[in-house]
Parts: sequence; C-alpha cells; structure tokens
Amino acid sequence: MIGEELLNKYRVEGTKVRVVRDAEAANDVTGIVVAWDEETVLIRKGNRKLLKLSREYRMEAVE
Repeated sequence: MIGEELLNKYRVEGTKVRVVRDAEAANDVTGIVVAWDEETVLIRKGNRKLLKLSREYRMEAVE
C-alpha cells in the first residue's frame, strides 16, 4: 500500500502518476492524485473524470 507521505507529495506537487492495476498496460490509469482515505485513492484523469481506486495498486510517478 502506498504511504500517506508519498500521496501527499504527489498531490501537493501535482505529479502525474500511473496506477498499474494488472499486467495489461491498457488497463493502467494515468492522472493526478486528488484525495485518499485508508483504502482508496481518488485520481483525476486528463479528461477531468475522477476514478476511485484501491490503494493496493502499484503507483509510480510519470516523467
């Protein structure tokens, strides 16, 4: 699970992240961290849609 400090850093800096949900690259979600709680994270995609995803997924910063 991704830590609070890292999520806050991504949110404050507006860092774009990629959420890897499974082995299929087409299922990855790219966006900006908006908010989170103990189990989920809210990601804003480029088209302004919001997705609520599990914090168990792997997240990595996009260059």
